[in-house]
Amino acid sequence: MSQLRVAIIAPPWLPIPPNGYGGIEPVLEGLIKGLVARDVYVEVFSIGASKLPKGAKNRFLYDQPQYDSIAFPGYEMFPIIGAQLQFALNEIINRGFDIIHDHNGFTGPLLLSWATHNKNLPPAVHTFHGPPFGKMPNLPDNTPFWEQLSVNPGRLWYIGISNTLVAKAPEALKPRILPTVYNAIDTSIYPFVADKKDYYITLARFSRDKGQHVAVRLCKKLGARLRMAGTVAGIGTNQKLFMELANPLSPYRHDKDFKYYSDYILPQTVHDKKITYAGNIAGKRKMSFISHSKALLFPIDWDEPFGMAVIEAMACGTPVVAMNRGAMPEIIEHGRNGFLADTEEEFFEYMQRVDEIDPVECRKSVEEKFSASIMADLYIARYEAVISADKKDKST
Repeated sequence: MSQLRVAIIAPPWLPIPPNGYGGIEPVLEGLIKGLVARDVYVEVFSIGASKLPKGAKNRFLYDQPQYDSIAFPGYEMFPIIGAQLQFALNEIINRGFDIIHDHNGFTGPLLLSWATHNKNLPPAVHTFHGPPFGKMPNLPDNTPFWEQLSVNPGRLWYIGISNTLVAKAPEALKPRILPTVYNAIDTSIYPFVADKKDYYITLARFSRDKGQHVAVRLCKKLGARLRMAGTVAGIGTNQKLFMELANPLSPYRHDKDFKYYSDYILPQTVHDKKITYAGNIAGKRKMSFISHSKALLFPIDWDEPFGMAVIEAMACGTPVVAMNRGAMPEIIEHGRNGFLADTEEEFFEYMQRVDEIDPVECRKSVEEKFSASIMADLYIARYEAVISADKKDKST
């Protein structure tokens, strides 16, 4: 059997792996490493700053991350993501790849549903990383977009990162959706620490959806230490954040996530030395931050499609207390690796019970279900199913 050849199209916003905050990029790092270990030929269309696992080839149009443009209106950022995708397809065509694996929300499926009519391109799969299907607060309903893609799908298939996410997909699109493949991580790079220190953490970009204000309020009520990490409207350092907070003319004042921090987080924390902002952390600092924590607090206020921070924490033996929304019931085994709360009152109660969770079981739960090696095997199975179906279609 000939070597499987896979072309992965990554977003151009962050490197692989990311320098701090990143959702898709850590997943891709683990997937690429897993594919190469299984003798799959992998070319990744990322950015020049990416440091891919050994054995994978990086092709890029942009040398540096384009993250500063991600919050621009669609008509301003479209030339960047459009160029990324067009560059990738121009490089892939007639090069003997067996399959394309895309990770660019909305734009990737839009282009690939038409591009894969070209028989000189291989079939494609697109991973749904979110947002959820349907109508979300302050955002247009995305249902018509996905319904229209189902009319003329080309040779494009889809994979969800949780059953919860794909359950709400339009019915017309569901015949094109393959079985779920959970996001995963390379557990070997996450240190296991059994003896925890006396502090809680949050690890996410600051947003009303992520609910850090709830974590702050409950930690103040408990008199507990809380260390918060993540970006604030793309800002990743204490110095930069407080400089912009002090500037009444800061351009960030129009950003909803910046307003969230300034209106809901800052007033509760400015005089509380037990609650601190650690910035956008990466590398050994991030690993120490997570692994020594007594628990990750995840008080989300939306239907989270997955939640990378949750499995990162559990891989370090750190339990998670989360609101029972989105994909959390698929990740958290209540009482084994964390707790699921239906109300703030329950959340507060479970915060005080995290010592009941065995760190060994936290780690084991990730190794059993969310390891990069398992994810790689499942994606290979999906690739092979699409390739086989595509060959049958060509022969009929």
